[in-house]
Amino acid sequence: MMHILVPTDFSQNSWNALKYGIQLYKDIECTFHLHHINPIPAYSAAGTSVKVSSRMAETSVLSSSKVSFDQLLMQVDKIASKTKHTFETFTSHNFFVESIKRQVELRKIDLIIMGTKGASGLKEVTMGSNTGDVLTKVKCPLLAVPENAVFKIPKEIAFPTDYHLSYDLKVLDTLFAMVNLYKSSLRVLHISKKGERLSDEQLENKEFLEDYLRDIDHSFHSLTGTDLETAVQCFTESRNIDVITMVAKNLNFFQRILFRPKVEQISYHTDIPFLVLHE
Repeated sequence: MMHILVPTDFSQNSWNALKYGIQLYKDIECTFHLHHINPIPAYSAAGTSVKVSSRMAETSVLSSSKVSFDQLLMQVDKIASKTKHTFETFTSHNFFVESIKRQVELRKIDLIIMGTKGASGLKEVTMGSNTGDVLTKVKCPLLAVPENAVFKIPKEIAFPTDYHLSYDLKVLDTLFAMVNLYKSSLRVLHISKKGERLSDEQLENKEFLEDYLRDIDHSFHSLTGTDLETAVQCFTESRNIDVITMVAKNLNFFQRILFRPKVEQISYHTDIPFLVLHE
């Protein structure tokens, strides 16, 4: 049984993320934990009046979210009635990231699925401020589904890496589960500056990957002399990439690809899901 946490603000984007997850794991027995968070402001003054206000807000949110969840489950039933999926709904009034962390631990979550731009809670920057916070602060695999993503079987999965990380097998479990589910091809991509060679440590990490990937369809690719974001864009277009996966531990490399693309030139962040792996 797989346990998937899907935060929702009942926007079209969060619905698209849930729908993508249902389609992706349609043949897998799953419980989808649908979580609506009414976030506490980052700064709340102390005092009785604040506590009373908080309780009133929580009561109001519970009432309105029940109606929204009823409508959401009606949508879900139209596409998930023939799957092995069950759906649980709940609402919390808490700090956003803290609420996610708590539910990951409490419900033994295997994967978080989030939309990357929504009408209310999941908006603002390219990846969405809440999504970005969860990606970097919650140690759980996360599938970030962009607003324009349309589900298709992930036949081609890109894995950009600088080979500076030693790979923990457990970190890669979520990725290989997806690869094995669809018999996907994994394309390992290294981007380097002109004349730059791999260090002994990088070569060792690459050899580890080569050994570990021997039983699945994979290939290694190298692009030289271009900036990171442009290289990923060119690669996803040339290979018709369906999903991009990365290890969050390598934070600088990971953030450059996900959070700092030149919007007018780079489109992969608006239509290709990112699978972010954590230890």
